[in-house]
Amino acid sequence: MKRVVIAGVSGAIGGALATRLIERDPEVRVIGLCRNPERAPEALHAHGRSAVLAWDAEGENAATAAAAALESILSREEGIDTFIYAAGLLHGTDIFPEKRLEDLSAASLARSFAVNATGFSMLAQALLPWLRHREFKRVAAISAKVGSITDNGFGGWYAYRSSKAALNMLVRNLSIELPRRCKPVACVSLHPGTTESALSEPFSQSLAKLKVHSARATACNLLDVLDAVVDEDNGRFLSWDGSELPW
Repeated sequence: MKRVVIAGVSGAIGGALATRLIERDPEVRVIGLCRNPERAPEALHAHGRSAVLAWDAEGENAATAAAAALESILSREEGIDTFIYAAGLLHGTDIFPEKRLEDLSAASLARSFAVNATGFSMLAQALLPWLRHREFKRVAAISAKVGSITDNGFGGWYAYRSSKAALNMLVRNLSIELPRRCKPVACVSLHPGTTESALSEPFSQSLAKLKVHSARATACNLLDVLDAVVDEDNGRFLSWDGSELPW
């Protein structure tokens, strides 16, 4: 991975991914996208091999604006070889995972889909010109095991589950179209495992029984999986340990 775009670098996983990439490879160029560039990790502000661009998953023209800004620092001909979508929304102001149908609201559904799914598809569309070079490309969306329809045996979390399931479908669609237009390429969904973050903090008591990774450990795990991704992995849903998950 030499030219990497990561959306959601102000979050725990996105920031850890960007930081780890810069630490491990002195030649990598990382362009981070997030709502507030000032909240991006220090590593992205520290040298000329990285940059942070303003981007809001809920903004109507955010993806095209980010692409226009990207063009000033990375040519389309040079391209990117890895695009990682790490933005995500589980809870926030007036949003919390639903336990029953009566808890669901149209507003929470709309916001969850905007951040967890729509933002990914709009960025993929905007970044398409950077994916047309002849080198191998990886497109990865940080999804969640709870977005697996097959694996859902508990219900609840309507907005988060359904928006992550939508994200998975978008990845599957791209895995069919992009090889026709941007070959060689592999599009995958990634389950990061339970990670210490602002997203998981409200559930710390229930997480005590689970294996919880630090953001850095999660980043290392996910990059190990991505490093091993080849053409034949196109269209797969992979867990942090490299195992395959059901859609």
